[in-house]
Amino acid sequence: MQSNYPVAMASGVPVVTTPDDIDASNAEGLRAAIFGVMADGHATFVVDMTATGFCDSAGLHVLVRAHRQAQAAGGEARLVITSTAVLRVFAITGVDRVIPNFRTVQEAVAAAPAIVPPPPAATPEPADPARLGS
Repeated sequence: MQSNYPVAMASGVPVVTTPDDIDASNAEGLRAAIFGVMADGHATFVVDMTATGFCDSAGLHVLVRAHRQAQAAGGEARLVITSTAVLRVFAITGVDRVIPNFRTVQEAVAAAPAIVPPPPAATPEPADPARLGS
């Protein structure tokens, strides 16, 4: 298992840098790096994929799972993707519509947090008028 996922801070936001390829052989290292950042109390983080030219389903799974956990903690994952091949995989799978992605780390770090609307409040059922008169 490869754990070549350095983490740096940029304006208080952790940035996890990915290698040339993300696949089943090293996706566990990505998971460990991201979940380590979240365990340190950072609900929002950036994944810098500018050096990545290939990402398979194992990598996609890690990123989607991490993003969902970050959202549950009030944050989000932010991806920086420049490879046309990687962007294509994200577009085909729909992940590009799930996780915000940017062209540069600076844009990702500076981005305002995505506003996730709260779930609709449960509305009480109207009282049955026939029962009110009893």
